[in-house]
Amino acid sequence: MMEMRIEPFGVGSLIHVTNRGVRGADIVRDNADRWRVVRSLLYLNDTHSDPYWHEEVSRLAMFERPSHWPDREPLVHIVAWTLLSNHFHLLIQEIREGGTARFMQRFGGSLTMCFNQKYREKGSLFQSSYHGKAIEADAHLNYLAFYILVKNTLEMYPGGLVAALAHFDDAWEWAVQYPFSSLRDHMLGEPSPIIADPDGLMAAIINPVEAFKDESRELLALHVHSKGADFSDVMLEGW
Repeated sequence: MMEMRIEPFGVGSLIHVTNRGVRGADIVRDNADRWRVVRSLLYLNDTHSDPYWHEEVSRLAMFERPSHWPDREPLVHIVAWTLLSNHFHLLIQEIREGGTARFMQRFGGSLTMCFNQKYREKGSLFQSSYHGKAIEADAHLNYLAFYILVKNTLEMYPGGLVAALAHFDDAWEWAVQYPFSSLRDHMLGEPSPIIADPDGLMAAIINPVEAFKDESRELLALHVHSKGADFSDVMLEGW
């Protein structure tokens, strides 16, 4: 069993971070917006800060780093993530004091600025500052692997969670191909410049993959049969 620090945002802590669009509105409206969020997860998670980073990377390949930037030094480890139309979920490991706060300030601020510029809107993109909850137990982490990667991704499946349960094998393959979540990277073992999990936390949970798939099916069935498609508590405050 792994030993976790439970002091909020202390170095070594694991933190479930999320935020929603103001009044439940979308924070992304098209795939260009979604890929900008994905790029932001990489380029803003860095001690180096370039206020014109969008311009610097606009003509580069998806995750290419400008040659004149210094070597990347991440502010946090992003262990897992999923983006939906009106909110996101991140599983973050604090690796330097204040890293989570610094990264999230830059991440939320950049998304708001780009959204407002593109759509000629004003004000905050998000309903509040981000929400972060330190993970206190292995069982919480195990459930979050399903919650962040599977449940949230399957919300995007045509017909939602109920349809996903009814056609689970098809929905699972769809989810593994969904490009705006790290589920694909974890399931296929593909390297990702965004993901960092040196302690092997997710690998220990999702391997073997077939067992994780079966457990995810059981958890989805439990919730759908008891609550329908309602996962009302976004931060899982019952833990």
